[in-house]
Amino acid sequence: MLKAMRRNVKKLSPSLWLVIAAFIIAIFAVWGGGGRLGVMGSEKPLIIIGQKKIYAQDYILALRRQIESLQSEFKGLDRNLIEQLGLTQRVLQELIQQNLLFEMAKEMGIEVTEDEVRERIMSLPVFQRNGQFVGFEEYRRILEWNRMSVTEFEESLKKDILLNKVGLLLTANATVREEEAWENYKKNNESARLEYLVLEKNKINFQETPGSRDIEDFFNRHQARYTLPEKRQGYLVFLPLSDLIKEIKINEAEIEKYYEDHKEQFREPETIKVSRIYLPFTPENKAAVLDQASSLLNRLKEGADFAALAREFSKDEKASQGGDWGEWDWQRLDSTEQKEIRKLEKGEDTLIELPEGVSILRVTEKKEARVRSLTEVREQIKSILEDQKARELGTNKLKQLARIARKEKSLEAAAKKLGYKGESFGPVKEGEAISDKDQAGFISRSLFSLKEKEISEVIPTFEGLALVQLTAITKAHPASLEEVRSEVEKDWLESKKKELAREKLLALKPKLESNSDWEKIARENNLEYKTVNEHKRDQYLSVVGDSEPFDQLIFSQPSGTVSDPVEFEGGYFIFRVLEKKEASREEFQKNLKEEMDNLITAKRNLLLSSFLARLQEEKKVRLNSQEIQKINNEILARFER
Repeated sequence: MLKAMRRNVKKLSPSLWLVIAAFIIAIFAVWGGGGRLGVMGSEKPLIIIGQKKIYAQDYILALRRQIESLQSEFKGLDRNLIEQLGLTQRVLQELIQQNLLFEMAKEMGIEVTEDEVRERIMSLPVFQRNGQFVGFEEYRRILEWNRMSVTEFEESLKKDILLNKVGLLLTANATVREEEAWENYKKNNESARLEYLVLEKNKINFQETPGSRDIEDFFNRHQARYTLPEKRQGYLVFLPLSDLIKEIKINEAEIEKYYEDHKEQFREPETIKVSRIYLPFTPENKAAVLDQASSLLNRLKEGADFAALAREFSKDEKASQGGDWGEWDWQRLDSTEQKEIRKLEKGEDTLIELPEGVSILRVTEKKEARVRSLTEVREQIKSILEDQKARELGTNKLKQLARIARKEKSLEAAAKKLGYKGESFGPVKEGEAISDKDQAGFISRSLFSLKEKEISEVIPTFEGLALVQLTAITKAHPASLEEVRSEVEKDWLESKKKELAREKLLALKPKLESNSDWEKIARENNLEYKTVNEHKRDQYLSVVGDSEPFDQLIFSQPSGTVSDPVEFEGGYFIFRVLEKKEASREEFQKNLKEEMDNLITAKRNLLLSSFLARLQEEKKVRLNSQEIQKINNEILARFER
């Protein structure tokens, strides 16, 4: 489930090639362009990229936009899910990439003209009605409705255009051949209907204990598999946030001051939800359609179900959804309709005649913009202040400890002198979690940035604050059998189970070739039976997963024939292609330009990705991790359940 959600998050986020979109994607999100978080961080920069400094507000806005996009995709979004999806890290990385491109644009002398901004505004669908620009007044009104000034929006748009231009220049050497585009077209348009049987290794009953000779032979055959990564050991002093909070007292005056200073943080914007029934007419049937609309309006007033009538009679894009235009989509409707919508109260209906049709509108929900009361947010504010003060207290304690530790050249000695509890830990891999202290791996990552005997800066984690000293390094090396014996024994057992799974499916192949009822065979042999109506390349196969070799086999297999057993990580599967949809070269030629454009965009993505990775190393990007963590905590506190 989480894997699928992470994939969807990637779809939501801008690609490297379109990093630009972060400025526009959520302009019309609930938070809009206005509103500021309570904690703005210190005046110190959050990120330093060469000579460029990035401050808290830029990061806060980017993170809030992404969270708002996610809320429309995943209902019940909470802090735990946001953290599991790694959203804060991804937004931070995108912000770095955007600013790297801004620096490149500056170095290359790339600028954006007012004409370019004007042309882009006039081309955006949200500012068009019937293919024409809505005019400046309507344009300004749309922005005001979304709590954004013309200046603010146009500055964002200017950045968008600038990033597009620098991206195009940096990837100008990307080329695409027609045959490449044809292969990509086949990938996107070919599909197969198939059925398959799965036998996972964990379904195989095999308990044999391997002998020493078996283990040695298996290890020798697969020795390249057993390379131990670099590991490090350290000495750690950790201050749990829960303990630090016990030393903190928050009084009512502080809560009230925070509330008054940060009311915008607790603002809930106005929301209007709209349902619509639309009936188009021609000059010939206009009178009849208007009569029909009046009849429908009367039925609604008598209590008829709006959604049912919309599904039956409406002729717009939302008819199948019961005419539900939600909180935002209705802002694409004709300006006449929008004006009427804003006049309606919750539950009210109205009928509006338009140039080419008639619409019946209902406001299904209307909430005025408001600031949540102090009573409603008191506990939230208290939690925010406790977290802030506890982290400040812990940081000061550990900074004092670090000063003494550097003089003593020993964190352990300094900890004993000041009465702190410390412990040796490791060996750990880079990014490895430390139970109860750092599930996200911040401590081990910091350990890998140190030289031997070096003492870290204060390390914020979700669970508290830490200080570490690197005490030992074990370099990556080929493992001896004794170092990985238990792992080898496990792998030997798994390989035996997989081999038995393959043999069972292979023995069933003749029966499968002569029998059309695979589902029955699956039941008789304790196998999983799966079907896919339309499998495309790179798509996930239930239980089996996704891989290019699987797709090569599936699309090269003649329809109606049974495959040999195919290995996947968890066992083996055997399949039969029931039907194939082939890609048409003739259709491809009709869409050749579009296909070439799509593929060259993908190539530019890869080129830009590689370029930005190198540039990030060259610029020696520095992060204020503690301040970033503080901001994350305050934003994510709003999503605690």
